[in-house]
Parts: sequence; C-alpha cells; structure tokens
Amino acid sequence: MIEISHVSKSFRRKSALNNVSLNIPKGKITGLLGPNGAGKTTLIRLMNLMYFPDDGYLKFNGQLLKKEHLKNIGYLPEERGLYPDLSVQEQLTFFARLRGLSNAEATSSANYWIEKLEMKAWRNKEIESLSKGMAQKVQFAVAIVHDPEFLILDEPLTGFDPMNIDLIKRLLFEFKDAGKTILLSTHNMQRVQDMCSHVVLLNKGEVVSASSIGDLFKDYVSNHFVVRYKGTGIAFANALWTDFELVNQLELSDGITEARLLKRGEKSVDDLIKNLQGNVAIEAVHMEQPNLEDIFIGLIEKLENE
Repeated sequence: MIEISHVSKSFRRKSALNNVSLNIPKGKITGLLGPNGAGKTTLIRLMNLMYFPDDGYLKFNGQLLKKEHLKNIGYLPEERGLYPDLSVQEQLTFFARLRGLSNAEATSSANYWIEKLEMKAWRNKEIESLSKGMAQKVQFAVAIVHDPEFLILDEPLTGFDPMNIDLIKRLLFEFKDAGKTILLSTHNMQRVQDMCSHVVLLNKGEVVSASSIGDLFKDYVSNHFVVRYKGTGIAFANALWTDFELVNQLELSDGITEARLLKRGEKSVDDLIKNLQGNVAIEAVHMEQPNLEDIFIGLIEKLENE
C-alpha cells in the first residue's frame, strides 16, 4: 500500500528521519513503534502530505504520493483536532465533504457511523460538551467516515474505557478482513503484539526493523524455561545441578511452585525434564517466549554497541 524509499527529513539541521526505506503491506495491520523522538510523527505527517521529504519519495499503491490520494487515507492524529462548537453530526458531515464525498454521501455516511459507534443519543451535542471518551469516538469516526483504503491511527485507543476499546478493536479487524490497510502507531507494545501481523521499529530516525511479527520472533530464541512442579525447593534446586540456573520461583496453589530458569550452554527442554524426573513431580514445562518489548530493547542495545 505504501512504499517509502530512502526518505530523509530534517528540521533546522536536526535530523528527524535518516534514509528510511520500508513497505507497509496491503490488507494488514502494521504496528509503528519507537520511543519519543524516534521519528514516528514525522513519518506519519509525510504520509499525510503535511510535510515533504528532503530526500527520497513515498508511493501510494504504486504511484508517487500526491494530494489526490488523500481521499483514500484516513488519519487519527495523537493531537486531537475537532471543532468544539460543531455538533457530532456536523463534524462528521464536514470532514466527509473535505475528503471528497457529496453532501448526500457525507450525510449518509455520518448517519451510518453515528449508529454503528453508538453515538445517536448525543449526535446533536457540540464537541465541547462531550467527555474525553465521547470526543475520542467522534475523532475515530472522522478518520473513517469517508471509507478510506488506508488508515493511519496514532494512539487510537487512548481515552477509551474497556468496552469501547473492544468495540474499536473489533472494527479494526473488520476493516482488515475487508482488505483495508491499517498503520497503528502506539507505545503499547503488547497491543501491537496482539493486533498486528507486521511491525516497524524506529529509533533516532532510522529503521531498526521492518518485518512480520512471525519473522521478528523467529530470530529471537529465549534462554529461559518456566517449570511448574510439586515437591520441595531443595530437591528441585539439587536436580538442576549446574545445567540450569534458578532465576526465581513463586508458590502458587495446591502445592504447585512455578520456577523460572536460565539454561546454560545448549541444554534443551528434554535435558531439563531428565534432570527433574525422580526428584519432583513436573506439572508443566515450556520455553519462555520473548515479548516485543524485550526484542525492541535488545535490537536498540545491539545497534548502540556496534
């Protein structure tokens, strides 16, 4: 959907993006991650033609990105931008018209999303009279009211209660299933891990990684095992011998203890089970999976040590 090739952008000689190249796959939910100052906002604004690159180019569906493509892009900014003295209905109709819909189309689409997002009871209220969560739902509706092919969502779930978070997440999966492309920028790495099939990691204006979640995790194998057992702590510790290091353990219920171990050398799950058999009763054992935050920190540390 979006091809970004050798893009650089600076402000007053301070580099925001440095030779960034990546592709955002069509029909997928891609997570955009990075610490503050990584260049995420600059990249998003380039996709919305709010900025233009100093070097490189962006393509939309194979064509150089230009103003006419904006009608196929929906954008929910982190800095919310609604008109406080317009009603919910007026707001949606206005933004739909800005994206190229006729008056009849804009009215019809506004009515549809007011119904779909359960906003009928306050459709005629002005934005300034709404709660933060209600205004956030209107902001989300503004991003999708013109039925865009490509959605750019910057921290879209901030300000929502659990029920509305679930509603928005279900809608995003519906959009994906309908073939829409979604870029989800957030600091919440667990949310990206749960929702996205692809991820872009930025740091200091450069691409740290751009791949599928599966490929990213495939390259990172944990050195930790988690064991649940019944028996004495002394017997368990003795059974580890010098092959595994006990990191920590926690007593659960019904006499079961959960322990986290660090393997030494090339020891496997089979080796661990052999060590423990006859010493404790094994309830469960598995290799611990790294999370996205662990991988991201590891990638950054690796780059900084090179």
